[in-house]
Amino acid sequence: MAKTDALAPEQLGTYFALMEAVSLLQHAVEQQLRADGDISYVQFQLLARLADSDGRLTMTELADGVVYSRSGLTHQAALLEKAGLITRGPSPDDQRATLVTITDAGLTRVSTVLPGHIQVARRLLFDPLSDQDLHALGDIMTRVRDHMRAQPPRSAAPRKRHTGPRTVRGAEASTD
Repeated sequence: MAKTDALAPEQLGTYFALMEAVSLLQHAVEQQLRADGDISYVQFQLLARLADSDGRLTMTELADGVVYSRSGLTHQAALLEKAGLITRGPSPDDQRATLVTITDAGLTRVSTVLPGHIQVARRLLFDPLSDQDLHALGDIMTRVRDHMRAQPPRSAAPRKRHTGPRTVRGAEASTD
């Protein structure tokens, strides 16, 4: 194992403060979305992205915008479709693509949960910040996000293939 340089104490403290703040905010948002709309945070992200994009995106476009696994995204889309909040079908522009469309019920759900979502974000994230703090935090987080997003989106990354011997119930199986 290669030795890595340790983070400086200030870097480590900043990292842990950020991770704790994100966890606390996400937990509060998740509780509010469940209480007000019976949806998860990921489902809210999908519905909000669709509502903000003229109501239609391909699954790939959704995957590029949401940090979630492909299989998880497919599962969440199936749950939203079953609830009547979205529809899925072949794209008229590319038969290989699946087009996701938000329904009127989906738009209603977004408008139902949005006021509480805004209230949680304002109370936990924005209330303790001055206008100067807000500007600085926005600049910093935009730079960090853009740096992280400079990599190809996860939906475009090749899937990892298992190359070693496979085992079935503890016994090696042939890979040829």
